[in-house]
Amino acid sequence: MPMVIVTPPVRPSQGNRQARNRPGRNQPALWRRFDGTLRNPAAWYAGFAVYATCVALFSGLGQDHWWGIWAAGGYAVAAMIAVWLPTRRGRLAALAAALGGALAAPAAWLVATAPATPDVAVVARSGVLLLHHGSPYLPPAQLAHGGWLAYDPYLPVMAVFGLPKALGLPGLLGDPRPWLAAATFGLLYATFRITTRRRRLALVLAAFFLASPVLAFPLAMGITDPPIIALTCLALALLTRVRAGFWQPAVVLGVACAMKYTAWPALAVIVVMVAARDGARAALRLGGMALGSAAVLAVALAPAALTSPAGILRNTVAYPLGLTAARSPAQSPLPGHLLATLGPAGHAAAIALLAAAGLALAVSLVIAPPATPIRAAWRIALGLTALFALSPATRFGYFVYPLALAGWMAVAADYASATRLRAPSVAGIPARAASYRMASSASASSPYLSSNRRTPSGSTSQDSVTWVPPATGVKV
Repeated sequence: MPMVIVTPPVRPSQGNRQARNRPGRNQPALWRRFDGTLRNPAAWYAGFAVYATCVALFSGLGQDHWWGIWAAGGYAVAAMIAVWLPTRRGRLAALAAALGGALAAPAAWLVATAPATPDVAVVARSGVLLLHHGSPYLPPAQLAHGGWLAYDPYLPVMAVFGLPKALGLPGLLGDPRPWLAAATFGLLYATFRITTRRRRLALVLAAFFLASPVLAFPLAMGITDPPIIALTCLALALLTRVRAGFWQPAVVLGVACAMKYTAWPALAVIVVMVAARDGARAALRLGGMALGSAAVLAVALAPAALTSPAGILRNTVAYPLGLTAARSPAQSPLPGHLLATLGPAGHAAAIALLAAAGLALAVSLVIAPPATPIRAAWRIALGLTALFALSPATRFGYFVYPLALAGWMAVAADYASATRLRAPSVAGIPARAASYRMASSASASSPYLSSNRRTPSGSTSQDSVTWVPPATGVKV
């Protein structure tokens, strides 16, 4: 027999209370203030302009200095447009000014007037080597005499961004920077399209993230981290929607893991999250498909690299850890690097602390595994922050990972909260059970329908009657 839940009619006071339960009112006061700032583009662009000005003033006379000059002007113009034209067109014009001033103009100017940055030089050379020799890495004999620029710390798929130069494309088209930016934008658009389910909003959010100094600065310098960040966010976004098959997030993670080692901690955390949420079998399937995708891509793109595993290890493991004669120029004054400068004992201590941080992350995953993609993103951000701080070869720019993940988490949490508060609450049933009831009553032949006309004995015609199948397990 079906079960009947009868609820009294909604009174005016209850209606007012429900009106007060809209997303913005149910959020903490601190988040509401942040949300108000988030919806004020002029404040964001003004903050970006201050940061870019500091970069221009305190970064010396290198290419960072020139990016700061260009970006400070672009952000200042964007802030003024956002203040003077507080309309939709004004916001779009401000976003275009920020994108042009912080990314497009400085990248084009640096390509035309400045020598290639180390990251750009390494990626471009790896594309040439991959095209002509089937491997993006120099052999060990050439590494011994080539200095630190001879090393390639990236994994084989990263060499794809060097192929335009290897194919002979001139000028800006042959530089890795526009391709890195285009890939990052496309991946961010897909991420926010899944997160928000709104096409235009996804375009705006992707452009805004790309225009922010978190991504515009490294992209203008040709740094290779933004695509890895975007791939990680895309995998997390997919896991908020996908609960069967897992091939889409697995392939995305596989591509990231075949580009750079910084994606591997994210894979470990996500596998644990899937195990906690969907079971060990699903986690093994996801992890296996991700590692298989990475292996297939690496073998397909760089088959000759497999003939020299020692060269791969020297480029991608020994060099980043500071275990080669050539030292990485990534030497920001963070704890790991400061320890490494104290000599062999200090370097060994930095390596030990780095291993301890990785062990601590693994233990935390066992003791308190994250159960949602947002919690997994928090764990990834915390783990990467510790790893970057304790690495012997490190730089402040690596912290774009936790910053960008925090940005995605803010958007995803906002929309998840709004979705929960807008979810149907049927006669006091939790949203999940109510959604199950709605799905089960979708069939035309189902007898479990909601109606205000069918009333059991003892109820009035104004009562709300909901027929719930016993299989839902809802206690009445």
